[in-house]
Amino acid sequence: MSTQVPRLLTGLVDDAAVFPPGSAALSDALAAHRRHRASWYADLVGPLLVPASALPRLARLLDTDQPAGPDQVGDTPAGQDRTLDVGVIGDVPLDQLGAVCAVADPRLRIRQVEAAVAKRGEDPLPGLAELAALAARSAPAGSTGPGPDLDVYAEIPLAWGLLGALDRLAEARAAGTRIAAKFRTGGLAAELFPTAGELATVICACRDRELPFKLTAGLHHATRNVDPETGFTHHGFVNVLAAVRVAAEGGAVDAVTEVLTTTDPRPLLQRVEPGRDEPRPLWIGFGSCSVGEPLTDLIRLGLVDGGFTR
Repeated sequence: MSTQVPRLLTGLVDDAAVFPPGSAALSDALAAHRRHRASWYADLVGPLLVPASALPRLARLLDTDQPAGPDQVGDTPAGQDRTLDVGVIGDVPLDQLGAVCAVADPRLRIRQVEAAVAKRGEDPLPGLAELAALAARSAPAGSTGPGPDLDVYAEIPLAWGLLGALDRLAEARAAGTRIAAKFRTGGLAAELFPTAGELATVICACRDRELPFKLTAGLHHATRNVDPETGFTHHGFVNVLAAVRVAAEGGAVDAVTEVLTTTDPRPLLQRVEPGRDEPRPLWIGFGSCSVGEPLTDLIRLGLVDGGFTR
């Protein structure tokens, strides 16, 4: 692991370049992801996130894709390993998701599958049961499809039925199923941005159930901020880093809420820096359509040593 990326930040940012608001072309996203994986900050970056429906197109791109080495871009010798770690975002019905992943090209190493189990206001338990069945299903030997080495994330609305769904997830994990929670922290509508209190409540609920979680959308900058174009208040990912440390230490919802509402980075850094060399508690990470945005903020705050860039 690079000494320039502390253990606390390892794998924090999944590469969601093809998703809004970045919406990069798949070919461009693949080329950029290869550069991320060959860079000095590679330990910060998780898999390339792609819609399930895009797996065949991604596989075709691998026929001409040329991974970049540390000192080269696009001139890889013939025969070099072209496998790619990917995270699959479910944009197909849940009952089709397993089959889509199971027929993926063997060069695509599917590390995680993420899917929404319900819309806001719907009962999340039926969809959760279906996704848990996918997570529990064993893959045939040599398959890159769903199996015991696959992490599955159930996106649960922060609405009615949430706590019951978390209980069910905790039961599944206790039974050995590799499934965890995922929550939306932003989007194109105001109701998709949870308040600090709502996010603190779900962080503490996951803590109480020993349930890891991922976040998605809206975490563009390190600290809490207001988007000047939309007026939406965005959570900061360093706020979340500090908040999960407070929660892991037994902090109550009000203490976690206070951390999430802080806009001054200095008290956040005071909470985060002592854990630089420790694994990240509770929070698996988040997807960003621009890996460069969180990287720039982490360098600016001194959490990553940005001595040089590519």
